[in-house]
This record gives sequence, C-alpha cells and structure tokens, in this order.
Amino acid sequence: MQNRFESAITNLGNTVNNLSSARSRIEDSDYATEVSNMSRAQILQQAGTSVLAQANQVPQNVLSLLR
Repeated sequence: MQNRFESAITNLGNTVNNLSSARSRIEDSDYATEVSNMSRAQILQQAGTSVLAQANQVPQNVLSLLR
C-alpha cells in the first residue's frame, strides 16, 4: 500500500516538473516572438521616418533646380 502511495507521489512530482518545464519553454518562445515583433515594428517605423524625410526634401530639390 505504501509503495503505491510513494509511486503516486513520485509520478505526481514528475508530472509537476514536466509541466513546469513545458510552461517555461512556452514562455521563452512567447518572449522570443514578442522581441522579434518589436524589432520588426521598430525597423518599419525607422524606414517610414526615413521615407518621410526624403519626401520632404523633394519640393526643396525642385525649387533649387528651378533657380
């Protein structure tokens, strides 16, 4: 009887450890995905800012050509 309880306790302990490991892997994966998404958003924002800055220069360049 005691062996069964010890076995059940051991099995439950292993289950808890396995679930904890799985949760940790999922959280790590989510973190990596979010960091990747943030980096992508920052790159797109910087590219947009650069395009706007260049577009703002076009009228000035046209005026300087007309002078």
